[in-house]
Amino acid sequence: MKITKLNDLYFKEYISSKDLQQIVTSLAKQVKDDLPPNEVPMFVGILNGCFVFAADFLRAYKGTCEISFVKLASYEGTSSSENVKKLIGINEDLTDRTVIILEDIIDTGTTLHEIYEIFRHKNVKELKIATLFFKPDVYRKELPIEYIGKNIDDKFIVGYGLDYNGLGRNLPAIYQLTTQPKMTNIVLFGPPGAGKGTQADLLKEKYNLVHISTGDVFRFNIKNETELGMLAKSYMDAGNLVPDEVTINMLKAEVNKNTDAKGFIFDGFPRTESQAIALDTFLAEKNERINGMVALEVSEDLLVERLLERGKTSGRTDDTDESKIRNRFNEYNTKTAVLKDFYQDQGNYYGIDGVGDIKDITKRLSDVFDKL
Repeated sequence: MKITKLNDLYFKEYISSKDLQQIVTSLAKQVKDDLPPNEVPMFVGILNGCFVFAADFLRAYKGTCEISFVKLASYEGTSSSENVKKLIGINEDLTDRTVIILEDIIDTGTTLHEIYEIFRHKNVKELKIATLFFKPDVYRKELPIEYIGKNIDDKFIVGYGLDYNGLGRNLPAIYQLTTQPKMTNIVLFGPPGAGKGTQADLLKEKYNLVHISTGDVFRFNIKNETELGMLAKSYMDAGNLVPDEVTINMLKAEVNKNTDAKGFIFDGFPRTESQAIALDTFLAEKNERINGMVALEVSEDLLVERLLERGKTSGRTDDTDESKIRNRFNEYNTKTAVLKDFYQDQGNYYGIDGVGDIKDITKRLSDVFDKL
């Protein structure tokens, strides 16, 4: 679950792609089971929004069939218009054919009624309607709708072919219109020794955000012998990695301590894609989102030198052995660095040159924070 932004509006995941496939498969089975064994139906998809649903419906339909499409426009923005525009019809001869209209969503029924009347006069043997979504609260026509995938409330949705002013059709799930998030949440990212902690301390003061460092959270919970801290320690003492669930629950507790925060800088979390997905889900439940991942980009060789130099005075044994340092980078590159792709796919990745004076780096980061 996550929140996405399209132009000036925000949308929250409402129906997952997995649930969508189950709905479509069930709908296709209902239609097939209801037809005579040797019937070859003509499915008619209503463009534009229907194209994704129609493609998946056909793949799920276990029988011989044909498909064609008609197109008309009745939507502007987030409301349904009563003025149906010109219909681009089909050329096939439909005499004595079973025709099943495929709709992505039916609300007032104005669009559907126009199409239904056209096909009703084409001497078809039987005319039926199958819709992925139906809004019973606003339906105003008396047309029979034989097959309904899911009844939904009268709230604007996008994704899976449905759009908001042309955007959002390619989203794999269904998203519902929601209110604008109130927080600014940033994932501060970078390899070991890149200076995330230093920059997070400076930026949290400048932007009045709460800095959550995974390392600090772990140390606090273990030192204070919290239930989660003792659980994490038991894994660490056994030489095992702390499970994602334990880490995520620590972070959730930390966020929930700061209900009045303007936002958070997450430092050292997420470390894996599964953690990133869990963070998206957790924030979406609060109607919040990650505004962006801001990454300090520094070459590995330069950072190795920096860490070895730091090890001379820091007292950290893991900063004095180059092989151990390289192992930390291997861990980072094989597990954590894949998050770059995760956030890039969301359009939320911002790479920053992490080399130079601390003030210069802070300025570069601030330029991105200001945009976010």
